Amino acid sequence: MKTNSILSLALSTALTLSPIMLWAQTESKETLTIPLTDPAKPGTLNVGLIAGSIHITGTTGNQVIIDASAKNEEKKDKPSDAQAGGMKRISPGNAALDITVTEQNNTVKVNSRASMNAVNLNIKVPQKFTLVVSTINEGDITVENVDGELEIKNVNGDIKLTNVSGSAVANTINGTLKAVFKTVNTTSPMAFSTLNGNVDITLPGTAKFDVKIKSDRGEIYSDFDVDVDKSQPQATRSAKDGMYKVSIEDWVKGKVNGGGGEIMMKNMNGNIYVRKAK
Repeated sequence: MKTNSILSLALSTALTLSPIMLWAQTESKETLTIPLTDPAKPGTLNVGLIAGSIHITGTTGNQVIIDASAKNEEKKDKPSDAQAGGMKRISPGNAALDITVTEQNNTVKVNSRASMNAVNLNIKVPQKFTLVVSTINEGDITVENVDGELEIKNVNGDIKLTNVSGSAVANTINGTLKAVFKTVNTTSPMAFSTLNGNVDITLPGTAKFDVKIKSDRGEIYSDFDVDVDKSQPQATRSAKDGMYKVSIEDWVKGKVNGGGGEIMMKNMNGNIYVRKAK
């Protein structure tokens, strides 16, 4: 525990107090290598950004390597504060790259306090790793060659998972969502959703799963042989303020290869594609 605390402090200091980052630079960069407490065991990466992109790649190594970059937003044409009366704006040299990294018991946490600048992260992790990743603005999330439980959230950007294994819960609001699985853990439920964009999921041809799919303003396509549940939609009745509301469930439900763990896919504006890996 003591070693991890010292490591966390050292990493944070290296990132936030680097003397080579001058405010006049147009871009700040930093590379960090984070050893795991027990490299022989799988770990967890938890990343949260306010603005920026996140690209994670699984490798054969046993460390987490973070390449962080951000462009300073100091622009000559930026409107000045009227009350400043012509005074110059003074900014800290590391304002663009304000992130902290900690490691404890194989859990690596990366956070950014920068709200004005987009921070872009390229992260390498061991292939067997759990990911909890999120960003809000000005960036996409890309994950490649990772085997584990993936929890991915975006708001204004795309999500792309390539050659991943295990299970995933992925959600974005304004963006497309695409995932290609090498293998899936059918014992764990999976979910993929967006409001504005296509949902495009590729699964192994032998995967056994149940599907629950809904697209409000789009079409649903699949080259799997889906055994669709053709029973009548279920009507639910609820009461509020003395009035009754009847809702018809319009999800498409079915089984693939005899069925298994449930995979839910949903969007409002866009199509849904459930593809069989070639």
